Amino acid sequence: MSEVRIRDFGWRHAGRRAWAVRGLDLHIRHGERVLLLGPSGAGKSTLLAALAGLLPEDSGEAEGTIEIDGLEPRKARDRTGIVFQDPQTQLVMARSGDDVAFGLENRGVPAAEIWPRVSDALDRVGFPYPINRPTAALSGGEAQRLALAGVLALRPGLLLLDEPTANLDPPGAALIRDAVARATGADTTLIVVEHRVAEALELVDRVVVLEPGGGVRADGSPDVVFTAYGDRLAAEGVWVPGFSIPPVKATSTPTTDVVRVTSAAVTGRLDPVSLTVRDGEVLAVTGPNGVGKSTLALVLGGLTAPDTGQVRVTGDHRPPHRWRAATLAGRIGSVFQNPEHQFVTGRVADELALGPRRLGRSPAEIRRIVDDLLDRLRLTRLADANPFTLSGGEARRLSVATALATAPRLLVLDEPTFGQDRRTWRELIGLFAGLRDEGHAIVAVTHDEDFVRTLADRTFPLGAPDPQPLPRRSRP
Repeated sequence: MSEVRIRDFGWRHAGRRAWAVRGLDLHIRHGERVLLLGPSGAGKSTLLAALAGLLPEDSGEAEGTIEIDGLEPRKARDRTGIVFQDPQTQLVMARSGDDVAFGLENRGVPAAEIWPRVSDALDRVGFPYPINRPTAALSGGEAQRLALAGVLALRPGLLLLDEPTANLDPPGAALIRDAVARATGADTTLIVVEHRVAEALELVDRVVVLEPGGGVRADGSPDVVFTAYGDRLAAEGVWVPGFSIPPVKATSTPTTDVVRVTSAAVTGRLDPVSLTVRDGEVLAVTGPNGVGKSTLALVLGGLTAPDTGQVRVTGDHRPPHRWRAATLAGRIGSVFQNPEHQFVTGRVADELALGPRRLGRSPAEIRRIVDDLLDRLRLTRLADANPFTLSGGEARRLSVATALATAPRLLVLDEPTFGQDRRTWRELIGLFAGLRDEGHAIVAVTHDEDFVRTLADRTFPLGAPDPQPLPRRSRP
């Protein structure tokens, strides 16, 4: 286990005026299990990256100190493990077993110990495939399990988790929490960032709330922190247990089909699916990890062609994957599971201007659209920031804003509420509800049960339960 001491720490990304985190003093003792809270953009992910020694000196400005067992973070990497918000960023090998073994081999673990530890770690996270499963074939949730297995196999003294269950179905999330609980005994110090507070409480014995702009707002046991600060934290966006949100349902009945899918399938990724989406409704696509929800979103968005079956948008005899790029951007807006996969410029404002410019809008129209979206999605202060330096919640809001910039009739959203605090979540829900009432059709792939309960007019459950884990007795 490891001890963490943070003294007056601050970090500002290159090219940014505001500090991501500043004036932070914190002492985390050996074996403590800490839940790190704060509104989206309060610096939680930045702090985890700093603890893992992953903030390059030339990528920003630092102040203060961080020590892990008396060492600065870069020299303590061999005792620290981190799982990122986007697990795809830490998968490095073509086969799943090799990916878990990669860190062990780099650490010089004896060869005879590596594969038993790989198999044990995969079993603990409920990874449902053999070790030769291609990492490129994994869903977001499956990749999250694999990334956690790779970290647990290293048996770190300090375990850092950034939204470890965000892309998982409820059974998978429960399995991950159980695996973390068993992995964080007396030998492991745990720091976890998790917006869904109620589910994370079973893992922790201490809550630390970061103050946006600098310092620590609250620090203590969960009961003490939520009793003293619960109302204020909920008002500022923290998902405090016990604060429910009323449903926001459609005010009228949908009448017109916007898109019709008939027996569409993608070999090895999506079994045949038939569904209809209507104007003025929110359709939630649910189901366990790995059944093809994200693939269905790509098919609906015209970004992947089905191998069999067809997709037809009302008013056009051609399938959307055969449309010109400008036509597609103006009629269907897509938000990917990983926001960074759709960013192509170096400024937030430029990202929002891209779609309207492609549609031939005038400079004045583009400025109006960009300014409106920056304001509606709470991104105005980040207009000049590089999209790749945003927090997970900020990046998600930007990806939603880019899809809205061309005012498409159909919106296809993959995990649209991932990484949001309570305040920005409610704002997104309100935004989607307003678009629905204006006649837009919205398809949302989601594991967010609150999203389904609050906003969805219909649900489309996709697929069957995850397959059971297969034996992994030896390296293939």
